[in-house]
Amino acid sequence: MSVKDRRCYERVESAPPRTLITVSKPRPEPLDPPMVPFALAGIAAFAVAALVCWLAGAPTLWLWICLAGALWGIPGLLTMLRHDANRRRRRALTHPSFRVHDPVHEE
Repeated sequence: MSVKDRRCYERVESAPPRTLITVSKPRPEPLDPPMVPFALAGIAAFAVAALVCWLAGAPTLWLWICLAGALWGIPGLLTMLRHDANRRRRRALTHPSFRVHDPVHEE
């Protein structure tokens, strides 16, 4: 090894070990939209599909499937009503400036 090569080798050995630096970006808040409109839209979609099947003379099984979808939407709607109530409560605790105009629960 030449003197020049030895100097480069020594310099590399004496260099501090490389460290991995991670920069964390601020995380955006997750989307938490009101869910009741989605449940109502699902029930309405199944109701419209049932009406179309009935008017078009589709097989009876299709009509029963549409009816089942609309009926299963009712427990989903009740669940989403509870979810949205909890969502409003969470928002009021974490974001004091957040206000929801809810005439049903106002006094």
